[in-house]
Amino acid sequence: MITHKNHLTFCGINCILLGLFASSLIADTREDWEKMRKITPLNYVATQAAGKIKIDGKLDERAWRNAKWSEPHSDIEGDVKPKPRFDTRFKLLWDNRYLYFACLMEEPHVWGTLTEHDSVIFHDNDIEIFIDPDGDNHEYYEFEMNALNTGWDLFLAKPYKDGGPADNSWEIPGLKTAVHINGTLDDPSDTDKYWSVEVAIPWKVLAEFAHKASPPKDGDHWRMNFSRVEWKHEIIDGKYQKVKGEREDNWVWSPQGIIDMHRPERWGYVWFTKARQFEGNMPTDPTLKVRDALMTIYHTQKALHRSEQRLYKSLKEMGLQEEIKSLFKSHRFSMTTRNNETWEATLEGDGVKMKVDYQSRLTPAK
Repeated sequence: MITHKNHLTFCGINCILLGLFASSLIADTREDWEKMRKITPLNYVATQAAGKIKIDGKLDERAWRNAKWSEPHSDIEGDVKPKPRFDTRFKLLWDNRYLYFACLMEEPHVWGTLTEHDSVIFHDNDIEIFIDPDGDNHEYYEFEMNALNTGWDLFLAKPYKDGGPADNSWEIPGLKTAVHINGTLDDPSDTDKYWSVEVAIPWKVLAEFAHKASPPKDGDHWRMNFSRVEWKHEIIDGKYQKVKGEREDNWVWSPQGIIDMHRPERWGYVWFTKARQFEGNMPTDPTLKVRDALMTIYHTQKALHRSEQRLYKSLKEMGLQEEIKSLFKSHRFSMTTRNNETWEATLEGDGVKMKVDYQSRLTPAK
């Protein structure tokens, strides 16, 4: 699977994004989904901030001490790949004005090159935030930053595999970011310990395409994921350089199963509580099983349409009738097609009713 980090060009951001779109269309296959659906998205509970947070990258406020660390990042493909060389963990907090993100990244050599806003930040080692407020796989936000505190913010109306494209003109007014380095930046002569970041994203900005309460209500959940890009390097003439011919590592919180962050259906769940600390059982999404079944239907339809320019009319034609039946005590399924191009499928399983369309948009159904 090809991501926007695997086909770098010199024609600028627009060419990179167009190239991503074309590559994703080629790479999107039913085989990818078989790898993806074996992985269960992770869950995290974001508590309310107990006091003010100074955005300086140091994570030393009492509010951060109350927040729990996430699981360490894994390879984007999951357990089929080796454990990352360096540890990465995050924390989340929130209040009525901001979503706060903090991340600590173990790193013996902290370096960066990009200083212009909206540069293609993953050319450097970076940390990336992905947010889909209503979990419909569409209208999601992306923010990337490097150790020089240079940022790149993007909005995507839909995933690249469904036509994208990314809106690079989208900005986050009121965004606050900071980097702290335990070591020395761009100095190959010593060994660093880590770099940490703090990010405060205004709810007012996230509300634009949230289609739900922003800030969230107590008990709400949003779909999110966090990715760290790490390039292997060498030191030439006293300067850091990426090793030629080596691909980047992609280390993420909730593994995707394939090398593609732009599959929101496999992002993790962030649950919001007004409590200052969280104790208890981790919540889970009761709609996940229906969601996954609908994504199987989506990929099956898309594979046929791509190869034969036609559509299945039923679960039986898809070869999925017994599989869907085995997942639920009771289920109902319906599908509508239009002009042999567009379609929408509705599935009700054990009382959960949702629908998916030909562009992978997942929404509740009446």
